[in-house]
Amino acid sequence: MKTVKYKYAFLTLLILTLSCGSKKSKTAEPAIEVAFNEVGLDSMQMIQAGLELGSLQSMNLSAIVKVNGKIDVPPQNMVSVCMPLGGYLKSTKLLPGMHIQKGEVIAVMEDQQYIQLQQDYLMAKAHKQVLEQEYERQKELNQSKASSDKVYQQAEAAYKNQLIMMQALAEKLRLIGIKPETVNEKSLSRAVNLYAPINGYVSKVNVNVGKFVNPADVLFELVNPEDIHLALTVFEKDIDKLFIGQKVITHTNNNPAKKYSCEIILIGKDVNSERNVTVHCHFDAYDKLLVPGTYMNAEILTLSKEANVLPEEAIVNFENKKYVFINKGNHIFEMREVVTGMNQNGFTEISNPDLSPFKKGSIVTKGAYTLLMKMKNSTDE
Repeated sequence: MKTVKYKYAFLTLLILTLSCGSKKSKTAEPAIEVAFNEVGLDSMQMIQAGLELGSLQSMNLSAIVKVNGKIDVPPQNMVSVCMPLGGYLKSTKLLPGMHIQKGEVIAVMEDQQYIQLQQDYLMAKAHKQVLEQEYERQKELNQSKASSDKVYQQAEAAYKNQLIMMQALAEKLRLIGIKPETVNEKSLSRAVNLYAPINGYVSKVNVNVGKFVNPADVLFELVNPEDIHLALTVFEKDIDKLFIGQKVITHTNNNPAKKYSCEIILIGKDVNSERNVTVHCHFDAYDKLLVPGTYMNAEILTLSKEANVLPEEAIVNFENKKYVFINKGNHIFEMREVVTGMNQNGFTEISNPDLSPFKKGSIVTKGAYTLLMKMKNSTDE
């Protein structure tokens, strides 16, 4: 809607034209007598004013809560890649923004401790066979009472300790991406591969080739954006208007015309120091253009009801009240106060208790401000 300032400027010019036309027509038509809250036009003024008449319409209106927020991803869709045993970065081709597939090699690490770990596993595996044979031999001798229970128990303990050591070394190998069953004396390697744990994109690369990293250092940060959601900041006073499954319409600051549909999936239960609550929404359809961190504006549809409405252009503001003009016939229009409610898509709710004065086709839907200016002009005279 145009601002009142420019609207009044335009309408003033139109009223001057109507006034001139009125002066010329005074000789042809008698003066129109009207009440204080009415305005009358002669035939020429009616043509020049370009008035249009209409009726109250029934429309399904929704109250709207306007909020903002940003694109976020759940913790399970954000992965920090580390090397559990540390080491030197031998090679990587990752760059921020690059797409990766789950199971893809994203880096190669090397360190002498990888060799030592494989060596320890193979030696433990070989020693396990010796201890297993000794355990079985002592078991048979003990059953025939050819050896003491103590010797048998010592052999059993040594064998089981070796099994525990082998299992621990095998888990360490798996921790750095080496399958224990593939390790043998010919496969010893100082380098190990790092594999992508998820499908997604590289958000950060924190290392360079040749750099030594500790077990706690984050080498890469990966994001799977297919399950992104919208985290909205909602004022405390509006929380009671929200519910799970409620529809939300949102858009970015850069492209307001592009609308995205969401649904509320989680409403926070903690009010922060700024009296806000975080509300999480899930997008109805994934759009790869939406990336984590993007700021969004949103409208939450909080109430839906059938209401009588008029176009915004039919309603005029005068002395802090709202009015419409009713056609009484014979080119006479009565200015009647209305009670307005919700506003949506260029229409305003009319919530007057008595709607009988607004007969079908009697409301000025276009040119209402022209009539207001004509009324004020006549009053000033």
